[in-house]
Amino acid sequence: MSLNSADTAFANLLTEHLPEGSVSQTEPRYLEEPRGRYNGRDTFLVRPETVEQVSRVVCLAARERVGVVPYGGGTGLVGGQVSSEGPLPLLLSLERMNSVRAMYPAENVLICEAGTILADVQSAAESVDRLFPLSLASEGSARIGGNLATNAGGTAVLRYGNTRDLCLGLEAVLPDGQIWHGLKRLRKDNTGYDLRHLLIGSEGTLGIITAATLKLSPRPAVSGTAIFVVPSPEAALSLLAVARDRLGEMVSGFELISGQGLRFLKEVLPDIRQPFETTPEWSVLIEVGLVVGMDPQAALTGVFEEAAEQGFALDGVIAQSAQQADDFWSVREHIPEANKRVGAVISSDVSVPLGHIPEFISVGKQLIAEAGSFRINCFGHLGDGNLHYNIFALPGEKASDHADKRAQLQCIVHDLADRLGGSISAEHGIGRLKVDDLQRYGDPAKLSAMRAIKSALDPMGIMNPGAVLKITC
Repeated sequence: MSLNSADTAFANLLTEHLPEGSVSQTEPRYLEEPRGRYNGRDTFLVRPETVEQVSRVVCLAARERVGVVPYGGGTGLVGGQVSSEGPLPLLLSLERMNSVRAMYPAENVLICEAGTILADVQSAAESVDRLFPLSLASEGSARIGGNLATNAGGTAVLRYGNTRDLCLGLEAVLPDGQIWHGLKRLRKDNTGYDLRHLLIGSEGTLGIITAATLKLSPRPAVSGTAIFVVPSPEAALSLLAVARDRLGEMVSGFELISGQGLRFLKEVLPDIRQPFETTPEWSVLIEVGLVVGMDPQAALTGVFEEAAEQGFALDGVIAQSAQQADDFWSVREHIPEANKRVGAVISSDVSVPLGHIPEFISVGKQLIAEAGSFRINCFGHLGDGNLHYNIFALPGEKASDHADKRAQLQCIVHDLADRLGGSISAEHGIGRLKVDDLQRYGDPAKLSAMRAIKSALDPMGIMNPGAVLKITC
């Protein structure tokens, strides 16, 4: 069924049913996305303050057959929040729904609205001596509704899981305007299909998340951070095994850093303090959160000594203060910014089984070399198999010089990840960027089921049209 554009008549209709100031023309910041791959079009923006107002908007959109694009913090990297084709959709921002509704520290539970900024959720948890462990580079602007809609990952997945694993319940508006009141605080609720997990990761194509019941954790009594130099990705995996054998689930972060990434930092962000005078080709950032009575210095020293005896670690620095730990993390967290300043030919977000990571890195390097002369910055969340595999032009060249090879290079990376039993989208979702990739690499039975679900819940196709699944006439 074809959609209609969000025109002035539709905006006037919304204005009749919503408080003054709820509807406006979009500002430029709502029409951009971090990588600059998509440009939105001037349309109407609605900023509701309650779930009932969201319901009214969706009911009217369904009645008038107008597409709705949910907007969180605008930090998504696959174009899910920006529509550049088809009839003009309505942009629906959750930014005014940003309250923490309730906290139950004895239950390790927090309930907040979808427009709450992730850093504010973390602060609210800290105020009751609890931890909300989702941690992203964009946590100062990303909103929890978008984190849930994309099932965001981040640096602590190894210990705490993806956003999906941190959610107990949802409140959401479905495509027909119905409000689903699912904000239960239960760990066990075995009453049929789990709509919570269906909506998480659906990127706004099956409904609009308006609030969530989130799972908190006790704060670690003490924490420790270190950077160890390793001779290879294979050794990094062996180091991970040593760390987990010694410390179990107390290993909360394990990040692989390539020498190319550190050289980019020196080139474009020289003020970022690096721990080694000579840039190592491979290093690992490790963070541990320990229980009462444990010494993080001793724990990390023990990991290093055992790994060094077996040749898995060559050098290392253990943070001696909170500031030094922050400096270590600053190195890791500024690598994406350095990549952006250098300018990538392609950027990939893939995952492969842990045992295949060394093969993926070595074979990928060979295949890219056969396609041309490039620099590769491969880094990421080694503990959960998620690698950010980015390809750059040589010094003196520009990324645009290789525009004709982008599709070929992306295909090389995705084909290899798929062949090794991996995924072409580990933590950033499908959005609009990877719709064709999903068609190419997705399991046919899964895609058929996804289309059936979309058709059943959103028969008019008004929810984030063009995202995740191809629009079919």
